[in-house]
Amino acid sequence: MTDFTAGTAANSLLEAYAGVARVRVCGLLVRNDTLLLTAHRGLLPNQLPFWSPPGGGWQFGETLQQGLEREFAEETGLAVSVGRFLHLHEFRGPGLQALELFFEVRPLDPTATPRLGLDPEHAAHAQLLTQLEFMTPRQLGLLLPSQVHPVLRDIISPDDVFIPQVRFQ
Repeated sequence: MTDFTAGTAANSLLEAYAGVARVRVCGLLVRNDTLLLTAHRGLLPNQLPFWSPPGGGWQFGETLQQGLEREFAEETGLAVSVGRFLHLHEFRGPGLQALELFFEVRPLDPTATPRLGLDPEHAAHAQLLTQLEFMTPRQLGLLLPSQVHPVLRDIISPDDVFIPQVRFQ
């Protein structure tokens, strides 16, 4: 049995990712001193959202860049070009484990408006993603640390995301 901290409904949402070490590719998109982030449900108690850059599982046969382009399009509706590699993060939580690779991304159309997409691993009524927003570091600082992805918890300026990090637990 998988041990999730968030509760029974969340358990079923996260079951597809439980007990498997995953490689995730994530994109950091900065626009007008804000970061494009997605809110995930089911990771924290009391239905609190967890804010993280768009991204997801790297699939067999893809380059890392192709995987990130696909994930970004699925979650935000944006076509992006993938830039430099920025961060390596080891995620470990109850029942979940991933190695996360963060890259700089830029929209192919700088005027395009992102929209919350659907994760094909989940039915329409069981999506993990609940919101898509551009957020400032100040807005992130007002949230509980557990609600913000670790690579973003200590940033003061959006420029801080371009300082490479390696975080192993």
